[in-house]
Formats: sequence, structure tokens, C-alpha cells
Amino acid sequence: MRGRPKSKKHGSGAAALWLLLPLLVLIVLKTNLHPQVARYSIVGSSPSAASGDEMAGGVDATKGYNQPNQIATTIREEDSSVKISEQIKNISYLTIPRQIHGKSATVYVVSASTYRPENSTIKLRPYARKWEDQVMLLVREVTLRRSSPPTGGADDDAPPECSVRHDVPAVIFSTGGYNRNFFHVMTDVIIPLYLTARQYDGRVQLLATDYEPKWIAKYKSILATLSAYPVIDMDSDEDAVRCFPSARVGLESHKELGIVPGLSRNGYTMTSFREFIRSAYSLQRPRAAPVSRSSGGRKPRLVLILRRNSRQLKNEADAIAAATEVGFDVVPAGPDDVSDLERFTAVVNSCDVLMGVHGAGLANMLFLPDNATVVQIIPWGDLKWPCRQSFGEPVAPMGLRYLEYEATADETTLNETYPRDHAVFTDPISVHRQGFDTVWNIFINGQHIILDIKRFRGFVEQLYRATTTENVG
Repeated sequence: MRGRPKSKKHGSGAAALWLLLPLLVLIVLKTNLHPQVARYSIVGSSPSAASGDEMAGGVDATKGYNQPNQIATTIREEDSSVKISEQIKNISYLTIPRQIHGKSATVYVVSASTYRPENSTIKLRPYARKWEDQVMLLVREVTLRRSSPPTGGADDDAPPECSVRHDVPAVIFSTGGYNRNFFHVMTDVIIPLYLTARQYDGRVQLLATDYEPKWIAKYKSILATLSAYPVIDMDSDEDAVRCFPSARVGLESHKELGIVPGLSRNGYTMTSFREFIRSAYSLQRPRAAPVSRSSGGRKPRLVLILRRNSRQLKNEADAIAAATEVGFDVVPAGPDDVSDLERFTAVVNSCDVLMGVHGAGLANMLFLPDNATVVQIIPWGDLKWPCRQSFGEPVAPMGLRYLEYEATADETTLNETYPRDHAVFTDPISVHRQGFDTVWNIFINGQHIILDIKRFRGFVEQLYRATTTENVG
């Protein structure tokens, strides 16, 4: 805390402040209880499947994110401070100083006062998706406990003695939640980690609850760029009591697949985040320049994300052939290709266009060079608005361009299930009115795409002209 004045009085004043703590926490938490049913994000698995392989999510993240609600108060004593704040439906706590007992997931905040309020604990789950109750249940709870200094008495509530001392701040986060879904990993963990920990320039210790070694290994390049120290597994940290000069419990987050610059205290943007990502993976291509159509040299490169569960491109071979005939160097990318993040980041960075049916794989746009193009194939079902919310709106702040191809009623396998006079075709909005589960089962998880190749080829020809130039060189 820069320039934090030290209080000379910490008796009755401290008591009053700690008595206010439950009320302040209640105010913050109640903000998260506002219903969010008017809009939804379709990037995700159904609400009951929190660890979907490619897709995950449920209610609309953007509705909560778009209102810059901020509730903050600071409780200060001579040697401790607890900051309670909410930014865009996310709660984070900054404690100074503190002991962390990983095995019990407890953060002790030592007060200079011997006053002990009746309710001096706060419980939270260090994951960004606070408004999704179901996924939050998959995240381990962390307890912030306010303790008095040691007195030696029978009712002494002093924290346990330090067994390990660190000289850098700590940031506690969770690798639980929608941890197998790339869109959600970026939205709910990686971008928030960047917002929270990047300011320390590597001099920060990351501690993870719900620790998964495979997750840590997959994102090791990003984690190593954020912190010079290996991530600590809080869940199996034996009986170690780690002492830090300060600790941040939970992560700052602003919006899905994005950053709101006005909310970032350090001036971070999606441009700076993508520069950070390029550094983490040593990506060599910062910007895409139009390729000359007349030079006879390099062709514009298009990476096509191929799904293997719902929303497959059933005639993907014909789509690849059409794009190749138009003039693209097409790179097909199935789940195995996409999962090898260390290699696939370089593949995407070498491309001028990233294309795919709506789904988590489109979040790989993060690795494209500036000025590249993202093409979203929108499934049938009047899904243009939610699809744009998920993968259209984030594009411009990344310095990218956005195009979309919306499937017609003739380009869906729903024709094999429903007659053409069914509301699925004649009035998709009436299906939406039946609720998210119905939309999920029919339009999101219940169809594949069969492209009209003649129509698709016309679209790809326009895309080719937009990404190339007549000029030589």
C-alpha cells in the first residue's frame, strides 16, 4: 500500500470498523445475487456440465460485466489492512501482512488490536465467475480470518507460527471451474491473472487451489512469465504456514475475453495483454500485412478450427478444398492440434485468418498477429447476437478484424430432426423463449453445419480479396 498512513489509534476505532465488516461483505455479496436471465452467453457447456471439453458456460457474463459497479472500503490498523472491493461482479481481498495455511485454505490477517469481533472471518472462492453459482461450487473456499496479536492467554486466537517466509507478495487463485475450456481459461483465469499479477514484474508468488498438474503444465509459459517462482499447490502444502508481506485473494476481472482499460489501475489493455502473450510464447509475428495476389509468393494462411462434438462442419473437406482453390494456404486444426498449446500458438501466429464454427476454439484469436481476421461461422437458430457478444465484440480491442458467416436453414442438420414448418425454422425466437436449456439442447448442442459450398466459396472469395492486395511486395 503506497503511502499508507499509519494509524496511531486502534482501540475503539478498530472495533467499530471490524463490526462494520459483516455488513460491508453483505453489501458486496448481495450485488452478485442480481438475476441474470435476460441474456446469455452460448460459449459453454450446459449449466450442468462445468468441465466441458471445448465449450462451457451458461448465463450471460456480459450483462454483469457491462456495468462498472464498484464497492470498496478499506479497514486499516497499525500493521494490517483488509481491502474489500468488487469490480464487475468480482470480489478480491488485499491483506497486509498475512500468514497462509494452505492445507486449511486459511489466510490469517493479524491485527494490532486485541479487540476480537464476533464475526471476524470472510469466506470466498477465488474464481472470477461469481454469478454462476453452479460452477462456483466446484471451486475450493478460502477463509480470511482476522486474528489478534499473541497474548499468551487461554483465549489467544493468534495465527500459527510461520514455517516458511517469503519476501514477495502472494496471489491466490483457482484452477478449478471451467478449467478444460480454453475460452473460460482465458476469460476466468489467465486474463484476470494478468490484471492482478503482472504489476509485480515476476516478483510474486502464485498459489493455486483446486490444483491440477496438467493445467499448470499446459499453461506453464504464461505462468512463468507472470512469476519467477513455481506455482504452489495450496491443497497439498502439508502443514506449512507461509508468511508473505502481502497477499491478494482472488483475481481482478472485467469482461469476457477482454479488459476494460478504465478499470485497470495499471493501464492494461488487450493490446498489452497480447504483447504479453507473444512474449510468453516467443511469437515472432506482431502484425499481419496484406499478401500480394500478383507476386506469386506466399499465400495468405487460414487456420480452420475443426470441432469433433457438437457444431461440426460435416463437409469440412469440401470447405477446405474451396478455400484452397480460392488461394488460401489452409491449416486444418482439430482438437489434438489445438491442445498442444506450445506448438499451436506459433501456428496461429503464422496465419492471417482464423476461422471456425462458434465455440471455445475461436479464443485462439489471442495468438493472431495484429490486423489478422477472425471469421465466426454462426449456427442456425437466430444466434447472431449472442455469438457476436462472445467472439465478435472482443476482436477490435485486440487489433483484429471480424467477419461472420451465418448458416441458413439449409445448412443445418436440424433438417434431419425437425420438419421445415417447425418453429425451429419458422420462429427460432419462440424456441429461445422456452429458456436456455431448450436453446442449448436444440441450437447449441443439437446441430452440425453442412455448408452450402457454392455460398461458402463466394464468402471465401470476398475474404481473400480483403486479406490480399494487388500490389507487388
